[in-house]
Amino acid sequence: MRILIVEDDEILGDGLKVGLTMNGFTPDLAVSAAEADAALMAGGFSAVALDVMLPDGSGHELLRTMRRRGDATPVLMLTALDSVADRIKGLDGGADDHLGKPFDLDELAARLRALVRRGPARRTAHLEFAGVMLDPARMEAEVDGQPIGLSRREFTILHALMEHPGAILSRARLEERLYGFQEGVESNAVEVHVHHLRAKFGSRFIETVRGVGYRLREP
Repeated sequence: MRILIVEDDEILGDGLKVGLTMNGFTPDLAVSAAEADAALMAGGFSAVALDVMLPDGSGHELLRTMRRRGDATPVLMLTALDSVADRIKGLDGGADDHLGKPFDLDELAARLRALVRRGPARRTAHLEFAGVMLDPARMEAEVDGQPIGLSRREFTILHALMEHPGAILSRARLEERLYGFQEGVESNAVEVHVHHLRAKFGSRFIETVRGVGYRLREP
């Protein structure tokens, strides 16, 4: 899941990037409202962790801008101002959840997963397809009850495909899930990880649609 972190404290922001990466997310960091708005206009995020106090405005203003243009990306507000009035302001302004600073990183990750699950294509905690079960919270996969070890990026590709079973996902779309906009994209990364997934789940589990992308197929 690709997450946008909007946090002007770069030390905290970098720490959140590392922590969320370890929890199976693909995080990007924006340090201002303007930088965050440009990233959101490009799209592709599953959720936003949004600090209230930003150097060029407030998170509340950015949130209002998002909602006015019809951007329904789930937003988790992060703030040191954790009074009831502050929480009400954020929620009434279009936020989906609120977390006061300081917070536990595992709780942040769990709240982001919960926000993403509330979307129309992600109602359940586990994803299942053709005997494969995926647990995003634990980054675990099973085939007919037997655990299968996956690297973080193998898990990311399989997660993306299992969110849309049968749909064709382009290489570019899978690269968006693997890399943040600040990372360089390895030229054949998707192909390498798909090859490893086929070795673990069967050569016909992931189908290549030539010139278009990849999709899961029933055995």
